[in-house]
Amino acid sequence: MGERTETGVIIVGTGFSGLGMAIQLRKQGREDFVILEKAHEVGGTWRDNTYPGCACDIQSHMYSFSFEQNPNWTRSFSPQPEIWDYLRGVAKKYDLYRFIRFGQEMTGARWDSDEHRWHVATRGGDEFAGTHLVNGVGALHLPQTPDLKGIENFEGEKFHSARWNHDYDLRGKRVAVVGTGASAIQFVPAIAPDVERLTLFQRTPPWVMPKPDHAMPEWAKNLFDKVPGVQRAYRSLLYWMLEARAVGFNGHPGVMKIGQLLAKSNIDRAVSDPELRAKLTPDYVMGCKRVLISNDYYPALARDNVDVVTDGVAEVKAHSIVDTAGVEHEVDAIIFGTGFHVTDAFDNLDIIGEDGRNLSKEWAGEGMQTHLGITVAGFPNLFFLLGPNTGLGHNSVVFMIESQIRYIAEAIRLVEEKDAHALVPRTDVQTRFNDEIQRKLNKGVWTQGGCQSWYLDSKGVNRTVWPGFTWRYWLNTRKLRPADFELIGSAGNK
Repeated sequence: MGERTETGVIIVGTGFSGLGMAIQLRKQGREDFVILEKAHEVGGTWRDNTYPGCACDIQSHMYSFSFEQNPNWTRSFSPQPEIWDYLRGVAKKYDLYRFIRFGQEMTGARWDSDEHRWHVATRGGDEFAGTHLVNGVGALHLPQTPDLKGIENFEGEKFHSARWNHDYDLRGKRVAVVGTGASAIQFVPAIAPDVERLTLFQRTPPWVMPKPDHAMPEWAKNLFDKVPGVQRAYRSLLYWMLEARAVGFNGHPGVMKIGQLLAKSNIDRAVSDPELRAKLTPDYVMGCKRVLISNDYYPALARDNVDVVTDGVAEVKAHSIVDTAGVEHEVDAIIFGTGFHVTDAFDNLDIIGEDGRNLSKEWAGEGMQTHLGITVAGFPNLFFLLGPNTGLGHNSVVFMIESQIRYIAEAIRLVEEKDAHALVPRTDVQTRFNDEIQRKLNKGVWTQGGCQSWYLDSKGVNRTVWPGFTWRYWLNTRKLRPADFELIGSAGNK
């Protein structure tokens, strides 16, 4: 028998989302919460992804909490160890470690309508009971590995970029990289000089823009440290610069054409071979898939010891990969840069709401639907951070998280002020929100751009991205509208 813990709020995950939620509760003077974390340290995706070259692709002065600015970022786009450091520092500063239960992976949650509480089960057999459940697990934590024919026969080393094997020495090895996503364009340039041969299997080329990265000068760090207002102004400048990119993503593909010219010149500068250039030039509108940024990806692919294969993988043998053109490539190691389960990230969560409703089954059937990406009809006191349709293609998701943690804290406060047991969004409100989102997304580049991407679910519906400006989301979540919800158990209500 495992242990049982009773509390007010159960938070799942210790990435930006979970830590942000905990800080918001602490600011309100609350200590009746626990944070469940499957690993043994905080950090979420920034703890898990340790591959060579791992860094942020949004400027760090924007990709951080507005209330916890760091004047000491060493670069404009900080590397993974610095971001992980920042998150551990934040957890320490706000004294969050004492609320965290490490090694506790949530396997399921059940709403008890009589008790008006969530019962959360963990892999270790422990149980946590709480009035509110805040899910901050994010979508970038379950690595997606393709099911390649014969992969079980491979006798070399194989791993996903999010589970990097640092004990395996790549120097002098023949390495196959499968996939060309955001991780691959960072680790390929980092390992290409060391390996004997690198064979990159590319299904669809990404659009890659130049990365305006630079070391932060000492005078700027000192200024930010001594005059925080200057850093806030710099952050605002970054915000509006990034925000302007939303125009191109949402029904104005003409704007993307300018970006494509930039990206094409990025290829032309680094790659002189016309055949390789053709392989690396996408045939879809920029933004349809995630736009990537790098200054060293194309130069890495132009190296003599790197091959780009556009034929798919037909079969894996003991020491080689055979492509669909029948060419056999001898390899010692296979690295998957194939991203994460995003649109099906919540499929493995066994969440049971009112009347035995199963969230993952409902979402598998009808597609993921929420109100504002945060609450779900039929699932009282359940909240998502960076839930469906609140991901971004153009700005910092930390901005979205901050809007959501304030909104959730307000929802919890409303339940308590009204002396109710729970709140749940009205079905008509949720439907209206989703209809409007999908109407906007249909005009956007993700749907009209002529590509298949991880933004779309199995039915081709975009359940990932927020369409349009993030300040609109901030406006929508700035004040909770009680009329959007039913209060359970308060006077005059059900």
